Amino acid sequence: MDVIHVIILALIQGITEFLPISSSAHLILPKEILGWPDQGLAFDVAVHVGTLMAVLLYFRQDVFQLIHGWGLSVAGKGTNQHGRLAWYIAAATIPASVFGLIFDDFIEAHFRSIAVIAATTIIFGIVLAIADRKTGTKDLAQMTLYFALIVGFAQALALVPGTSRSGITITAALFLGFSRHESARFSFLLSIPVILLSGGYKGLSLLSESDVDWVSISIGVAISSVSAYLCIHYFLSFINRLSMTPFVIYRLILGGVLLLLLFI
Repeated sequence: MDVIHVIILALIQGITEFLPISSSAHLILPKEILGWPDQGLAFDVAVHVGTLMAVLLYFRQDVFQLIHGWGLSVAGKGTNQHGRLAWYIAAATIPASVFGLIFDDFIEAHFRSIAVIAATTIIFGIVLAIADRKTGTKDLAQMTLYFALIVGFAQALALVPGTSRSGITITAALFLGFSRHESARFSFLLSIPVILLSGGYKGLSLLSESDVDWVSISIGVAISSVSAYLCIHYFLSFINRLSMTPFVIYRLILGGVLLLLLFI
């Protein structure tokens, strides 16, 4: 890839990873529509590392409290609110991990197409709109194992391109009665183990590669990290004041454009 492609794709990953509009769909589109070369596994890992750095930095206090609470629980010194939430996040990660291991190759071979992206973009955009009509007030102190597993199984649906991991997990949390801010917060915290697992799994595949473009990798990590951090900050500020409606509208327009391109 040339530098322009690297910058654009890193920005796409950083901006869309935490918005309810599907990062995987947007990373596929340049190749499908513009004929760009596939960015390759190394670049995918790099931009995921960048977004992981962003969410760890933004939620550093939460992450510290989760690790500390979990450590107390493991040591048998009691389980506080943060320790319970850490266990719930771990439990919610299991469905996507299991389904990913089983169906990843099948999804890669059959679902990475404009038709699938268009359908899931529209369908789950409508579902998000319905969920957003609920005026939930629950916060993460009211999270339970049952609620976490529901969000976790919803997250597994995001293996299909166009669904959006953040979009489907926020949707599930909204249906369960959580506020927009807390739904997004749980979705972002839930992204940490998912990105770690997917990045580690892909990273193992890189051990056999010897022609990694480290300049492109470095640029991708830096740009995806900065753009993801800013995206998290402004998204949480935005939904505190408004709603998910702009993202729903965007998904419907994007899905319609993709269907038009497909038929043309």
